[in-house]
Amino acid sequence: MARTGPKKPGLRVLVWLGVLLATLTAVLAGGTLAGQASWAPKLALDLEGGTQMILAPKVEGGSDINEEQLNQAVAIIRQRVDGSGVAEAEISTQSGRNVVVSLPGTPSSQTRDLIQASADMNFRPVLLAGAGAPVPEEQRAPEDQLPKPTAEPANSSDINWITPEIYREFETLDCDNPAQDERERSDPAKPLVTCEPASETNPAIKYILGPVEVKGSNIVTSSFQLQQGAQGAVTNDWAVNIQFDDEGTARFKEVTERLNQFYVAAGGDAGNDPKAQFAIVLDDQVISAPRSLAVITDGRPQITGGFTEQSAKALSDQLRFGALPISFEIQSEQQISATLGGEQLRMGLLAGIIGLLLVVVYSLFQYRALGLVTIASLVVAGVLTYLAIAILGWTENYRLSLAGVAGLIVAIGQTADSFIVYFERIRDELREGRGLVSAVENGWKRAKRTVLASKAVNLLAALVLYFVAVGNVRGFAFTLGLTAIADLIVVFMFTHPTLQMLARTRFFGEGHRLSGLDPKRLGAVPLYRGAGRVRTPADKPAAAVRTKNAGAAAEAERRMTIAERRLAEKQEQLAGSSKSSAKENK
Repeated sequence: MARTGPKKPGLRVLVWLGVLLATLTAVLAGGTLAGQASWAPKLALDLEGGTQMILAPKVEGGSDINEEQLNQAVAIIRQRVDGSGVAEAEISTQSGRNVVVSLPGTPSSQTRDLIQASADMNFRPVLLAGAGAPVPEEQRAPEDQLPKPTAEPANSSDINWITPEIYREFETLDCDNPAQDERERSDPAKPLVTCEPASETNPAIKYILGPVEVKGSNIVTSSFQLQQGAQGAVTNDWAVNIQFDDEGTARFKEVTERLNQFYVAAGGDAGNDPKAQFAIVLDDQVISAPRSLAVITDGRPQITGGFTEQSAKALSDQLRFGALPISFEIQSEQQISATLGGEQLRMGLLAGIIGLLLVVVYSLFQYRALGLVTIASLVVAGVLTYLAIAILGWTENYRLSLAGVAGLIVAIGQTADSFIVYFERIRDELREGRGLVSAVENGWKRAKRTVLASKAVNLLAALVLYFVAVGNVRGFAFTLGLTAIADLIVVFMFTHPTLQMLARTRFFGEGHRLSGLDPKRLGAVPLYRGAGRVRTPADKPAAAVRTKNAGAAAEAERRMTIAERRLAEKQEQLAGSSKSSAKENK
């Protein structure tokens, strides 16, 4: 005889939840044994303390740096620090002259060198371009078909720069998910495999670039303006203008003469040959790769193509300030403590413990033994969130800040709210006379929609806050969104399956007075015995039945909405009219 359903509904889902928790624990344990991870989450600067460095900018030639240049330098340092995976770093200016960099923990020598180095801008010719995603393994070129140099490269645009190793690196590079590993500066005399990050209008692109042709230090200035048409009329298209010095003018003339040959050979369509492009590279990352449509002899090229005013200004600023040979000298370096953050953390944890205890007390008072399901669900959600934060600290260098702890505390109430919605739906079903098994299933169908809508709002708010806010507020938004996801996993994979199993136990199924599902307290009509059984007046003396029914009716009436009460009154009036009509007929 075929099985019509599981003997213990919900058990399979609980097993899968156990597998998920065991897998996360095993991953973290493996990282810890390998010495790369830790059971404790990484803490941010305000909780762990760290290193504060005061940097003094140095400009070649001894000229002074202005505030605009300093702000651009700060933006470049921030990109470098974020790219090296150091989370929750604080970077600011001091007295309009120095830059203050505060990093959690002790920075490595590579991070220190990266911060001190001057901006590295240069111009390289494009050898090969492709989509930012890695080439699928089954579509990659076989070893015997990889490009191999046939002669010494004649110039920077010669494809003989592409070796099998460089081409394989190009195939495997993933520009949609760039690695956060620290990388040394590239050799300007060798080719470079790198990315142009995705923008609002264009996807990510990866390139193989030839050696450096023109240095960023050869840029005198740059600007942006509305482009002029062939007749001199101003159009609505934005353009970026560059002005080179004498050395840069001569070098750029040679480059554009060569690139223009590829443009002409492609039949006037430079899109058919990526070698007609030159890449503007800042810190080994492409910020723009325009095509050379003409020979530029005066050292004043103009970059066009789909710019908005904001994007044109951004590129102009990067060219003007990113090309400045500014380096930084560490004036002072000191360890900063987390005394203030530690005290705030203790107070925050105390507030969280008090809130958790209040939730536990309320759950046990309101739901009796059913409140234990709430407590167990909170424990599972806490374990899941803890493992996720610890693993993210290992893999993504995520650090938990005080704002993030605040997000975890706020999540306690939001998580408990999901369980309360579910429990109240079940009790509503019981008041309508359903058995507990049926009430659990029907209550879940109704509660599920409410919980999903609530968590969708939480996630949307967290995402908006994360991308709009700056600083530690992003830590609050991150933990808020993470706990919302954990809450959904727990409600679907623990709370509901657990109640499915408890509904078939005698303690809960028969509505024990300590179960939280006592029919007397709920005002259920007719009174249920659990599992779909109904207790009739024949089960007890008439007086006891009248007393209990009276109490149940009073409780049911007290819980009625206004609409339900009016409907009941109308039904009583109709019943009274029917009785009067029956008497008259007699």
